[in-house]
Amino acid sequence: MRYQPALSVSRLNDFKQCPLKFRYRVIDRVPEPPSPAATKGTLVHSVLEHLYDLPAHERTAGAADNLVEPRWAAMVERDPGIQRLFDDEPFEGWLESARSLVGVYFRRENPAMLNPTRSNRERMITVDLDSGVRFRGVIDRIDVSPQGDLRVVDYKTGRMPNPNYQHEALFQVRAYGLLLSKAEGRLPRQSQLIYLGSDSTLTYWSDEADNSIVEEAIVSVWSQILEALDTGRFEPRVSRLCDWCSFKALCPAFDGEEPPMSEEGALKLRAVQL
Repeated sequence: MRYQPALSVSRLNDFKQCPLKFRYRVIDRVPEPPSPAATKGTLVHSVLEHLYDLPAHERTAGAADNLVEPRWAAMVERDPGIQRLFDDEPFEGWLESARSLVGVYFRRENPAMLNPTRSNRERMITVDLDSGVRFRGVIDRIDVSPQGDLRVVDYKTGRMPNPNYQHEALFQVRAYGLLLSKAEGRLPRQSQLIYLGSDSTLTYWSDEADNSIVEEAIVSVWSQILEALDTGRFEPRVSRLCDWCSFKALCPAFDGEEPPMSEEGALKLRAVQL
C-alpha cells in the first residue's frame, strides 16, 4: 500500500515549538543525528513491547532485563551507525541506565495481569478527520477490559512535567482518543502516561467533548502550516529548547544560513489534506 502523508501529534508539537524546526524535519527532511537519550527511549520501548510476547507468568523483571541486550543487538543490526554514539560516552553506563528504566516499569504496572494483543502494541492508526486532514499516531499499548472499555498507555523515559507543562502530554493522549474514536467507534475510557524517569504515572479520564476540541486544535495548527507554505516563511522561535536543536547551524536566529525549501517536500505536505 502506498504511504500517505499525514499529520501526527509529534509534528504538530514541532510546529508549535518552532515552525522552522517543523520545516527542516517534515518538508526538507534534513538528517538528524541520533542522540543517546532518544536511542535509550527506543530501546526501552522495544523491550516493553516484546515483553508482552512472553506468556503472562513469564513477564518478570528478570525476563525484561534479559531482553535488553537482544533488543539492543536488533537495533544495531538495523542501524550499525548508532554504535558511534558511544565513541565519547561510556556504553556500559548508558546500557545500565536503560536497564534501570525497564526495572522502574515493574513498580508502575504488573504485566502478568495484562494481555494486550500483538495488534494493540505499537499500533499505528491513520484516519481522515471531518476537516479532510489526514491524521496519524502510534500508540504504545491499548488495553481492553473484560467489559470492553479501552485504555491507552504511553511509555515515557523522561520525567513527568510539572502541572504547568502537562497540557502538551495530555493533548497527545486526547489525540490518541480521537484516533481510536475514528478507528473503533468509541473513546478510550482512560489514558495513562507512564514516566519511567520519575517513577510516576499521569492519568487522564476521557471526556465526550475531547474529540471536537482536539480536532479544532489540529485544524487551527494546520491552517497556520498552510499559511507558512503559501508565504514560504517558517519563522524560528527562540526558546530554551534551542540548546538541544539539531538544526541550530541552519537557523538564522543563531547566524546560520537557511537553505531553500524543498518544493517536493512542500507538495507532499499539502497532500495531508484531502
